[in-house]
Amino acid sequence: MNTLKTTVLMALLMGIMIAVGGAFGGRGGAMLMLIISLGFNFVTYWFSDSIVLKMYDAREVDRNSAPELYGLVERLAANAELPMPRVYIVNSGAPNAFATGRNPSHAAVAVTTGLMNTLDYEEIGGVLAHELSHVKHRDTLISCVAAAMAGGVISTIANIAQWAAIFGVGRSDDDDNGGFLGMIVTIVIAPIAAALIQMAISRSREYDADKAGGQICGNPNALANALEKIEYYSLHGPTLAHSTTSTAHMCIINPLAGSKQTFINLFSTHPPTQERIARLRQQALAMGK
Repeated sequence: MNTLKTTVLMALLMGIMIAVGGAFGGRGGAMLMLIISLGFNFVTYWFSDSIVLKMYDAREVDRNSAPELYGLVERLAANAELPMPRVYIVNSGAPNAFATGRNPSHAAVAVTTGLMNTLDYEEIGGVLAHELSHVKHRDTLISCVAAAMAGGVISTIANIAQWAAIFGVGRSDDDDNGGFLGMIVTIVIAPIAAALIQMAISRSREYDADKAGGQICGNPNALANALEKIEYYSLHGPTLAHSTTSTAHMCIINPLAGSKQTFINLFSTHPPTQERIARLRQQALAMGK
């Protein structure tokens, strides 16, 4: 069900981009936005991992430089029947983690120094199992494409449209490009709709990753305990540097949860943490943990 929902939401996101182009430039604008959206998909597919890792100034580690962490990822990847991903550490006191990459063969998982200092070994394993589940089900590609399209192209087009409206560009009495109403849709409605779709895509994948993560690590309670701790520090501790509304969905807990940028569930990149924890507790009981 979540896979179908994600597919539909991605199609709607592309449709919004085409509608934005049509409102601003007629048929030519719609075609241009179709080409841009396809181009963004291509660029994001090949370069999303390196872009995100550079954004967070992540440092790659190996068996020699971080033997315990590397060995844990190696064991969990084997449990998940995945190729060994690259392993990164982000120098930040905010406990969090994320995965990126276009497919399981070109994946990377990253944890912060804050997460390694806050959680115990088993809890770190639960977090990594969650991230490896995202890799296994190719959620990293889906979420990166959605973030790039919603946070990048549509927002840029909306800004252009706003300035065009201010200076009267594109107005005429006999054009059929959507007029004033189309401009309003472009400036206001389209970015909001795109953001909602991006966030809904993220929320729909987190429950699946939690469940699969509990299976991969063998103890859903470990992941539940980790979520409790990370949630607390995300609300009361430092914010993960370089996090934006376009990348927050990639982390296991929204790194902006303690800021004023998130205020209702509809605008949240993640499901309610307490609901995630409750589901994991139920899963643990079913597994006899």
